[in-house]
Amino acid sequence: MSIFSKLFKLFVTVVLMPLVPMALLLGYYQHRQQNNILENHYNIAEIISSELPLYADAINGYVPFAPELVAALQEGKEVQPILTQALQTDTNLLMLSVLKADGEEIAQANQPNQEPFDTSTSRLLVRPLRTDALQASMIEAGGEQLVMEFIYPLSAGYVLYGQENLIELQERLQQMRIGRTGQVYLARPDGILYTGPYQWDPGVPADKLAPYLDGKVRVIAGIASQEGTLVGGISSAPRLGVYVVVLQPKEEALRSLYLSNIVLGLFLLAIGMLAYFGARIFARSLGSPIARLITGAQEVSHGNLDYQINEDVGWEELKELTVSFNKMIVDLKDYQTLQLKTQVSHMKEQVFRAVAHDLRAPLLGLQGYIYMMSNSEVSADQQKEYLAHMMEATQNLTSLLEDALAVSRVEAGVALPQREQVELQPLLQSIVHIQEPVAQNKGLQMTLQVDKGLSAWADPKLLNRIVMNLVSNAVKFTSKGSIYIHAQETTSETQIIVQDSGIGMTPEQCQAVFEPFRQANGHSEGYGLGLFISRQLACAHGGELSVQSVPGSGSTFTLHLPKEEK
Repeated sequence: MSIFSKLFKLFVTVVLMPLVPMALLLGYYQHRQQNNILENHYNIAEIISSELPLYADAINGYVPFAPELVAALQEGKEVQPILTQALQTDTNLLMLSVLKADGEEIAQANQPNQEPFDTSTSRLLVRPLRTDALQASMIEAGGEQLVMEFIYPLSAGYVLYGQENLIELQERLQQMRIGRTGQVYLARPDGILYTGPYQWDPGVPADKLAPYLDGKVRVIAGIASQEGTLVGGISSAPRLGVYVVVLQPKEEALRSLYLSNIVLGLFLLAIGMLAYFGARIFARSLGSPIARLITGAQEVSHGNLDYQINEDVGWEELKELTVSFNKMIVDLKDYQTLQLKTQVSHMKEQVFRAVAHDLRAPLLGLQGYIYMMSNSEVSADQQKEYLAHMMEATQNLTSLLEDALAVSRVEAGVALPQREQVELQPLLQSIVHIQEPVAQNKGLQMTLQVDKGLSAWADPKLLNRIVMNLVSNAVKFTSKGSIYIHAQETTSETQIIVQDSGIGMTPEQCQAVFEPFRQANGHSEGYGLGLFISRQLACAHGGELSVQSVPGSGSTFTLHLPKEEK
């Protein structure tokens, strides 16, 4: 995971963790607030419904002519003029009618612009009529006109039926606003709303509103209409047979809650944006010096101890780390130089100690042959034999000195490979040609398998020396059987494998065989430097020389060479 991803998650977590309880509190607050809003709608409906009975109580004020009407009925006079005069006196009275208890109409008077009213359609005029109690109800007349109908008891079993125009109440209801579009309405028990000419028609079907008018519901949490979802409150006015309904679009009623949600969403978005850009800024300021340190570590791992990191870093801690890293490289370089000098000195001492005895024998032999040839008469055959022995001693001295010099160059870091793409087939074939006569004399079968065109990224001279050492050792320590040389390629490296059927080695011998002046078979000829030099040369290529062996079943040496970096 990148630094940016980690910092972004850290910032978001740190900032959002305190917001979790706040979000829970906000959800609880919004739930309570929504209930309060709906409860306020109900309170408005309750206040208005409590005022409606006052209109029924004011009926006595509508009929001051009642005593005169009673007297006329008792004397058997015409009551029509009295009714007409009452309508002229109070223009809010739309019609008046005198009826008997059985519903028979005696007289009716109407305002000039009103049509005669069929009293049989009134909900109040239920036969037989009650003549002992004042009754009132609300109806809607003329489509948009809100009217209160009433029954006023007279004497001798007569009643006065009238309709009073509630224009003042209607105007008050139309002027009342809840929010921008919410209003107060009167509704019949069957769910039909009374809407005035200046009232917004919410478009609520009667069958959807009627279930709320059973007296058990106080608030409307959501009801579908032509204008969308509405909320509100309900209160009944039983004396007038109507319900006060407060309706308001849900979006408008809960606008404050929606706005708080929007603000919270924008706040969270702002937090996310700040966390994102903050993480990018911090990742950039942290990533750059860290990338420099990584590059420096890689350079050091590749042996470049002259690499220095730019110490111009804004973070004080990272600056101290960079300074310490540069100092470490300098100290490491000094330590490597000191260690190299110590190793070279130690190696020289080991080389001189190891070869001192071996140098003495051939040198004494040479001195002896030279003394005999110079101080005594020798035959031609003896001279030829002495010269052959002297040549062999000289070759042994040369081989010993070359190995000693190679060890010194490797340990001193002088034997650095000059790498190029080396085609393996001709290089390995030439080694086989050189070693094959010796192998044939011992009765060994030597096999080479390498694909044509296969190459390795190596120094050709050093690579030749490594493989030559491996093949010559295989021939040397194999008395019967075969030697198999194989080259192959993987995704990351090139491998050269030398497998023999010789004496094999124990695990302890496999570890010791690459040490200088050590041999798996202590009685073998040589100085124990070949495999040590080969492994050092392999490491100088950035590769490795490994061995797998079983006593009595032969050994398999594998040279690993990394591919060229593109």
